[in-house]
Amino acid sequence: MDLPQIMKQQRFAVLGDTINEDKYAYKIKRAMMERGYTVYAVGKELASLNEIEGGVDVIDLCINPIKGLQLLRECNVPYKCIVIQPGAANDELLAYLNEQGIDYIDACLLVGLSLYTRK
Repeated sequence: MDLPQIMKQQRFAVLGDTINEDKYAYKIKRAMMERGYTVYAVGKELASLNEIEGGVDVIDLCINPIKGLQLLRECNVPYKCIVIQPGAANDELLAYLNEQGIDYIDACLLVGLSLYTRK
């Protein structure tokens, strides 16, 4: 899935510090909600992706790669794709995604919001 396709999705899980206004996870969550997306915050608000009934379309990793990998390994809910924000990846995370055949993209949802308007 590429960034234009991702921005056409509706249900997102943002993994990271979505409470601290200085953090990008907070800024992403707020901006997406303001544009009508359904956003679930995992890390500080929800403890696990498994707390999201029905799953999500996209998981946005805006979190330390070690914690992000842990949350992905524990995940039992369906999703289509993962967005890895700058700084949220390491070799172990990328190896896991590749081994599992998980669709992912290195991108920034704030950039996606500025470039692609939902129709």
